[in-house]
Amino acid sequence: MGRRAVFGKQVFSCWIFLFSGAAVAAGSPADLSHRGGTLRLVAAGSAGTLDPQINYSAQYIDLFANVYDGLTGFRKTTGKAGDDVVPDLAEALPVPQDGGRTWVFTLRSGVRFSNGQEVTVADVVASMRRLFRVGSPTAGAFYAAMTGADLCMKDAAHCTLEGGVVADEARHTVTFHLTQPDNEFLQKLAFTHASILPAATPDHDLGNEPAIGTGPYRIVSYDPNAGMKLERNPWFRIWSEDAQPDGYADHIDYTFGLPDESAVTAVENSQYDWMYDQTPLDRLGELGARFTGQTHVSPHPVAYFAPMNVNIPPFSNEKARQAVNYAMGRKAMVIFYGGAALARPLCDMIPSAIQGHTDACPYSRGADFAHPAPHWEAPDIERAKKLVRESGTAGQKVTVVVSNGSVDLAMGNYLRSTLEEIGYKASVRPISAGVMFPYIQNSSNHVQISLKNWAADYPSPSNFLDALLGCENFHPGSDSSINMPGFCDQSIQAIMDRAKSDVSLSAEQTLDLWREADRLVTERSPIAPVIEMNVVAVTSRRLGNFFYTNVYGLLFSKVWIQ
Repeated sequence: MGRRAVFGKQVFSCWIFLFSGAAVAAGSPADLSHRGGTLRLVAAGSAGTLDPQINYSAQYIDLFANVYDGLTGFRKTTGKAGDDVVPDLAEALPVPQDGGRTWVFTLRSGVRFSNGQEVTVADVVASMRRLFRVGSPTAGAFYAAMTGADLCMKDAAHCTLEGGVVADEARHTVTFHLTQPDNEFLQKLAFTHASILPAATPDHDLGNEPAIGTGPYRIVSYDPNAGMKLERNPWFRIWSEDAQPDGYADHIDYTFGLPDESAVTAVENSQYDWMYDQTPLDRLGELGARFTGQTHVSPHPVAYFAPMNVNIPPFSNEKARQAVNYAMGRKAMVIFYGGAALARPLCDMIPSAIQGHTDACPYSRGADFAHPAPHWEAPDIERAKKLVRESGTAGQKVTVVVSNGSVDLAMGNYLRSTLEEIGYKASVRPISAGVMFPYIQNSSNHVQISLKNWAADYPSPSNFLDALLGCENFHPGSDSSINMPGFCDQSIQAIMDRAKSDVSLSAEQTLDLWREADRLVTERSPIAPVIEMNVVAVTSRRLGNFFYTNVYGLLFSKVWIQ
């Protein structure tokens, strides 16, 4: 471990310089001189289904932002303004009625799908209904407040959302009726799973077949073993530069199958323009020293954490889960990710980029819940060993499931060593990045503990607390069960539900509820927070107007090829 620590210090010095100088260009949306060419993307693997209402991988969600639209969207701009919700396929953001239970949207006229078909209110109703019929992983978490959603959750095949989503063709309006107010309803409609698709879209997972969208690009071919091709949507016309700007590149080619080490070299040499996968640790110093103009460091609400299955041994025991939190070597994990310029220890479930975060840490050496440390300082191995003995789980076998990328493997092996040190017989099981996420979601696979990174769907504590640990998001035996620990605490759920629905609360009172839920979740320990990160993007010399948003990452439509 000493060589890694020394290298981490070298990387740190390089990246301090790089981070201070990495600027995000805004570009001119009206500059047509950069229009044309082919944007070339590369990743180690594909990310599963092309169905925009099912896929929950950052790899494709960020891509889908250039292909699909919802009634609302996030402003496609850099900086904090990118957190703002703006009208997309809707003409304007509605004022909620009936105490937040009724929302009336007027659909824009003249917007067409990539097949030339005009978008209608019937498409909106069918798309909302389809969320439940196809078992979208966020159907319960995001959209369960719609009238009729409870019946849809019980019997998806016969879902109608009757009374919940009502179209008025004459007025070109769609009215949503909620059973209770939802303070984040506009944000949820802006998420990719609420994309508006043609009403005739089949009510099953589309798999390798692309859905028809309204954005500036359309997917024209897909081979999950080789790659994907996109081209301009011939029917796209700008209706809102904020919601959906036009694209610069004529074509986007996405190649799969290149390992991260090879991908870095290929992008450095401008054979590709951008790589999806994390930059391997042993390449960061090289980038910071020789390729500063091609390397970009961007803040992002994203974190690594270790979900623990609360329903099977050893982590069905709360003391065993707390032991992992006390033993977690967060500083070492920071080094594995690239050093203190790129990552920071995280001790609660809300990253610092999201309001509601606290630095106080009960899982630092010498701290506890009565006397938390002001911030995480060091693991407490002795306390962790004691908790393992008290839990009666010492000596049990534990398998850590990780993605097979170099950073995740390094973290996974370190976690395995930590588990061995505190009393378990541990091993690591690496899985291809394309299948790892659905695998660890499915309780039938009996995953005990894993390592996963998680980016906010939109900037709210609910994305890290309710999404990952809400009772409604645990679906036994399903690949779409984002509550990976299988955790459900009704008293904590009640606090989160109030934070989501009580329109009488001030913004600060709502944040206080999220902080309370965070404190209680931290004590129950279904997840061990690890680190929060900045995102490192390596681009080719050809790529201009690097355009990174808080929600969508690198916005492919806004970059150009020089």
